[in-house]
Amino acid sequence: MPSAVTDRSQLPQAGRIVVKVGSSSLTTVGGGISEEALGGLVDQLAAVRNAGVELILVSSGAIAAGLAPLGLARRPRDLARQQAAASVGQGLLMARYTQAFGAHGVTVGQVLLTAEDLIRRQQYANAFRALNRLLNLGVVPIVNENDTVATHEIRFGDNDRLAALVAHLVKADALVLLSDIDSVYTGPPGEGGVRIPRVDSATDLEGVRIGSAGKAGVGTGGMVTKVEAATMAAESGIPALVTSTANAAAALAGEDVGTWFSTRGGRRPVRLLWLAHLATTQGRLVLDDGAVAAVGSGLRSLLPAGITGVDGDFEAGDPVEIADRHGRVVARGLVNYSAQELPRMLGRSTHELALDLGPHYEREVVHIDDLVVV
Repeated sequence: MPSAVTDRSQLPQAGRIVVKVGSSSLTTVGGGISEEALGGLVDQLAAVRNAGVELILVSSGAIAAGLAPLGLARRPRDLARQQAAASVGQGLLMARYTQAFGAHGVTVGQVLLTAEDLIRRQQYANAFRALNRLLNLGVVPIVNENDTVATHEIRFGDNDRLAALVAHLVKADALVLLSDIDSVYTGPPGEGGVRIPRVDSATDLEGVRIGSAGKAGVGTGGMVTKVEAATMAAESGIPALVTSTANAAAALAGEDVGTWFSTRGGRRPVRLLWLAHLATTQGRLVLDDGAVAAVGSGLRSLLPAGITGVDGDFEAGDPVEIADRHGRVVARGLVNYSAQELPRMLGRSTHELALDLGPHYEREVVHIDDLVVV
């Protein structure tokens, strides 16, 4: 069910909040962690935690913290050096958080996650139990992507989307995304863009020019990923607030700062959130008009009879796009057959396929439980 928090003014009454802070809010011009910035943020978060709110902090900054010790001037582009920087920097980052929160009598715990931890049932359950137990013990979990072992294929890509999935995982009442920008604007403020105080539907963002990663070169997201993450949370029943780290205290006090994304539906399985927003598709299935209508209803599985074309190189279990004959993507799903198996199945009923090829083929191409309309 959706969160009981329906407006930013209710944030002080939230029982459980996920807060995400970006690298640009924690680092110095030289790329290292700013003691002043980190300490100021912790002062505000510890006050909220000590007031009785359960808090999960999703923090970027590990790669940025590892740059200076490795003699790197900027965030590396290649994965191997990113992993090395994360390995060196994660310990430094946690040491600073431990010290800063400890000054307020708050214990913190490190939780490193990969995408697989939130999309595979057993690992998802383990992550939920670990985070829940930490919260029950009064600990503030500090979550980061496990950059040291993550690969390009399974990465979240940025901690904004990770934060949205964590908020869903722990059944948070709200998600607060902090960066160096105080709000979502209709365009660059220097060019006349104005603040968007509230987003209730996708139409509220039509025509809006949203910026990418900043000039500092230490982050990966920018406002685009924050809007995507806030939308992801809102569509799964969790309201989100996008604002600056400087506004953290005001935001958590329920003041009128930032951009509020109101909820637009109930909570969905985290696997479907991943499929809709994060999964890298490996191919495409093209459907006839009848199958498009059936799949688009969100109530029907995809059968081979409605498929007219197959593109890409994928295996059973891979995510694929599902499109109409004009190329418009209508859904995404986890396919039950490989790209080599499907061509001989197109346009045929499952009963016919079972008689011709065996009972293994009397199945949906994409089951409704593994399909999300986009």
